Amino acid sequence: QVQLVESGGGLVQAGGSLRLSCAASGRTVSSYAMGWFRQAPGKEREFVGTISRSGGSTDYADAVKGRFTISRDNAKNTVYLQMNSLKPEDTAVYFCAAAQRPWARRNTEYAYWGQGTQVTVSS
Repeated sequence: QVQLVESGGGLVQAGGSLRLSCAASGRTVSSYAMGWFRQAPGKEREFVGTISRSGGSTDYADAVKGRFTISRDNAKNTVYLQMNSLKPEDTAVYFCAAAQRPWARRNTEYAYWGQGTQVTVSS
């Protein structure tokens, strides 16, 4: 079993950047496909992006494609979400998650979740 803790959220102006981190403990992240999801007030949790267990493949939601980048550092047991050109509609609680499979895109495929970190983008 793996425990996940997100950090790096905060308040940023539109057009700015943030980098979220997801630190894992209990097991190495190299055992999991890792994903990022977000949930805005009054909305359902939505997929942001994923990185394969090998780190060789990534996929992103259309809303963030070209602006967000997921990476992983297995030596540090950490996964990152680099967010550039942030928009007010990116405001949400961001969650990282781990899936015990090589690749995962649906939230139902993820067994382990962090507690989330708040990202607020002001206009």
